[in-house]
Amino acid sequence: MFKIRKITDAYLPSNAASIEQVFSILRMHFPSVKEGKVNEILEQMKDPLKFKFASILFVAEDGRSNVKGFAIMFFMPDKNFCFLDYIAVKPSKTSSGVGGAIYERLREEAQMLKSIGIFMECLPDDEKLCKDMSFIKQNKGRLAFYERYGARPIVGTKYETLVDTETDDCPPYLVYDDLGNDIRISSVQMKKIIRAILERKYPDYCPEDYIKMVLSSVKDDPVKLRDFKYIIKERPYEKKHAVKDEIALIINDKHDIHHIREVGYIESPIRIRSILKEIEKLNAFKTKPTRGFPDKHITDVHDTKYFNYIKTVCDKLPEGKSIYPYVFPVRNATRPPHDYSVLAGYYCMDTFTPINKNAYLAARSGVNCALTGAELLLEGYHTVYALIRPPGHHAERSVFGGFCYFNNASIAANFLSKYGKVAILDIDYHHGNGHQQIFYDRKDVLTVSIHGNPSFAYPYFTGFADEKGEGIGEGFNINHPLKELLSGEEYLHHLKKAIKEIISFKPAYLIVSLGFDPAKGDPTGTWSLTATDFKNNGIELGKLPFPMLFAQEGGYKNRSLGINVRNFFEGYLSTRINNGK
Repeated sequence: MFKIRKITDAYLPSNAASIEQVFSILRMHFPSVKEGKVNEILEQMKDPLKFKFASILFVAEDGRSNVKGFAIMFFMPDKNFCFLDYIAVKPSKTSSGVGGAIYERLREEAQMLKSIGIFMECLPDDEKLCKDMSFIKQNKGRLAFYERYGARPIVGTKYETLVDTETDDCPPYLVYDDLGNDIRISSVQMKKIIRAILERKYPDYCPEDYIKMVLSSVKDDPVKLRDFKYIIKERPYEKKHAVKDEIALIINDKHDIHHIREVGYIESPIRIRSILKEIEKLNAFKTKPTRGFPDKHITDVHDTKYFNYIKTVCDKLPEGKSIYPYVFPVRNATRPPHDYSVLAGYYCMDTFTPINKNAYLAARSGVNCALTGAELLLEGYHTVYALIRPPGHHAERSVFGGFCYFNNASIAANFLSKYGKVAILDIDYHHGNGHQQIFYDRKDVLTVSIHGNPSFAYPYFTGFADEKGEGIGEGFNINHPLKELLSGEEYLHHLKKAIKEIISFKPAYLIVSLGFDPAKGDPTGTWSLTATDFKNNGIELGKLPFPMLFAQEGGYKNRSLGINVRNFFEGYLSTRINNGK
């Protein structure tokens, strides 16, 4: 098993280790590539303005971060096309499908960028063009591979002409993959593309006379592709949806085992059902299976003793029995109480969040949902919705409460922080005290929360405006405590301020703790946001370019909950797709 992820920050230690493995594979497959050219790859990733293209690196990794293959693709936005520079797989005894998976991921990225397609150079399968016949078999295999996707050499030009007739051999074809869109390229457009490739990829190699010679040979209008030679099909590959235009949906399939059948307990399974019923109407969500992740990702965020307590006490409780904290001892780390029912108060901050047989199982599954969403962002999805209950944003390092046991969004943020800076935006009615406490002394994760003022709103003891972080984390925790009665228009004003703060931070990833308890009539809130207000909020978030994971938090008025969620994502999708971000 392997995953494919997009590397955006070459400076991070985890990415640097992967890049070193990429270079090793590159040297193995392309021994003639000079070391200076290898080092230039890093420069291309870091300085797109200098090279006039964005260099995008994708790596296929197994669960131990061993790189199985990679691809480097350029995007030239001024000419609106992608160019595949390298694709290579680590040699193995068996065919692993890594190369095909990587190329399909590149096609998804090219679609997301709204490019006209992917161009690439492939060595020829024409024996007249190669002095060294040993390459012909390999060249045929490579061209046959791309034909499976409809990609074929452009014919009727002199692109496959040697630059230096004395030293060069096997001049490459220019191959084009239109991504299944049947795009016809005019001769004028083709000349601009060829010039961009030759000037930007080979700035010190292709003289101007050579470039003009190739350009003058482009006469077909539109340009023509070679007939299928290896795959006898008119259209061998079906176009896919761009991953940007759909939302990956991960549902906690164990949420409903955690069902407290008591009067007044509002965190119930019907919440998820009401949301699903409405968002299905958008036809924008693609359900993805939840993946399993080790406990280490939880204990990287939560105290190990706390984690073990939740796991052990839930396992010990008989079916149908719940423990509610009722004694809250002073936290003496050396002498915590031994009785499980009393110890609940040691690890809890309220009297209405119970522990029962299934609380751990449901919460643990919720963590897997959030981590699956985080991993999908690494693999290229721009939007993921983790539909989770129980929620998580009130859970601190060693404290549960507010219906929350493990902090799903914080665990996902910590996971993603190894690959770039992360921002958490909490738009639940209640303060995201868990996010604040977990990341209070860190600067790689920005925490922003919009919530009811703790002078009247749960959790009462945290969420004040002067709580800004400490140590190196000072300035990286931002609270927006708002008044008791608030309209949707007033809320939107504060959301826009929070968005500006996030943009200034320049995160690689944004996680939204998505609460719908700001809604009018919610039993846990005092604000009056309507479906239209949630749609407006979604519109603002849809303008952001960052890959985004939405983790479900609160929202307890079930009659309007699903409608509000649908309107939120309708607004979000309308801006994201129309703006082409």
